[in-house]
Amino acid sequence: MDVFSNGQLKKAPEAFISPALSQDIIKNGIDDTRRGFLRQSFLAAAGTALAGASGHAAAQTKPTAAALGDPAILNLPEHSKTLGMPVASDGYGSPSKHEKNLQRRESPGLTRVGAASVSFAPLQALFGIITPNGLHFERHHQGWFDIDPAGHRLMVHGDTDSKGAALAKKSLIFTMDDLMRLPSVSKMHFIECGANTGMEWGNVAVPTVQYTHGMLSCCEYTGVPLKLLLDMIGVDYKRGKYMLAEGADGSSMTRTINLDSALNDTIVAWGMNGEMLRPENGYPLRLVVPGVQGVSWVKYLRRLKVSDKPFDTKDEVIHYVDMMPDGVSRQYTSIQECKSVITSPSGGQQLLAAGHYTITGLAWSGRGAIKAVDVSVDGGITWQRARLETPVLDKCLTRFNLPWVWDPAANNGKPPLLQSRAIDTTGYVQPKYGQLRAVRGTRSIYHNNAIQTWRINVNGEVENVHVA
Repeated sequence: MDVFSNGQLKKAPEAFISPALSQDIIKNGIDDTRRGFLRQSFLAAAGTALAGASGHAAAQTKPTAAALGDPAILNLPEHSKTLGMPVASDGYGSPSKHEKNLQRRESPGLTRVGAASVSFAPLQALFGIITPNGLHFERHHQGWFDIDPAGHRLMVHGDTDSKGAALAKKSLIFTMDDLMRLPSVSKMHFIECGANTGMEWGNVAVPTVQYTHGMLSCCEYTGVPLKLLLDMIGVDYKRGKYMLAEGADGSSMTRTINLDSALNDTIVAWGMNGEMLRPENGYPLRLVVPGVQGVSWVKYLRRLKVSDKPFDTKDEVIHYVDMMPDGVSRQYTSIQECKSVITSPSGGQQLLAAGHYTITGLAWSGRGAIKAVDVSVDGGITWQRARLETPVLDKCLTRFNLPWVWDPAANNGKPPLLQSRAIDTTGYVQPKYGQLRAVRGTRSIYHNNAIQTWRINVNGEVENVHVA
């Protein structure tokens, strides 16, 4: 395994499963044969890319006398004696060339078209809770588009109920200029694909946290509250209980949104982290539905329609359903349940020396805020309460930290098993794999929120393992 001199992280795979295998797993679940194919694919892909990081796994040490005499501090470097570069020539800044390995990674295997439709955020090397726009994970159903906002329109209207009565007083069509003149809000929320951690269902140990949990991001979104637009068309909220959200992409992505919860915090957004949405994230307009799986955050939003019943669209009848042990598909399970993951130390990293480290990670819940996170270094036998870093917000990522000393010789050399367990404000406790599989089986793909385990081997290498 390659190790950078400053303790940066190592290999992360690119393409790991073929479209045919992906379809087979979706249809039939994961058995021993398919599990073997997946493992072989990851082994073959392990050398294709380096997962960038910022030295999280380097041991914390105090300056020594030799270090205090380091020429790098005693002598002025060349860049302290010369003229630096001018302002960015392209008018938009870029990361340092020394951070070029920090990037989202593709997976051509998770696609039903000819090109990659998924890229994963490098969680192992991010700080705080906000995901930079250029590292936000991607999921496309028919590719992304760079739409001219001048020609984009949003229609908001109501259906009729079973008796033929209208559910809204009128219909309205908004231009982007119309929308951006309305009162706006800015809120921070996480977005997670319903298939995040999907490969782990069948005991497939994906190598790094970028691939186990990387279909997750968190941003500050700016836009118009959904309720404001629905009030403008005069929705009858007593009878109108659902809404259809339709995108302008080639797949005509359409999703049913439950109005009971959506009226509280759903946003029709054009802004992300202080700038306009990126094209791959829905420019110029997308729906933000906090706490609900990412597929319902419809991109390139062009239509909202209120109804008194669900719409049963193709991507909520055939796809994004939970396969249960008895073969029944459970529908409309959109909420992303309480979940957490340790991002450092994590798979693909290597601890370079014994000593003090900070175990750090992310926790989130689609039902509210994170109340607490417990961390275990012995596979769940004992737990310690981690420190939650502020801000702690509803339906938003929360950063947790716990100081820890790694001693390879401790506990008779038994490898530490690092886990995190999140608890949200509803009292829900993140389950172990055994608890989740007892209810959900192993054939599912979506909504895996089980506890993740990282094993630290005696040489400091960190790998993904499954603990029931």
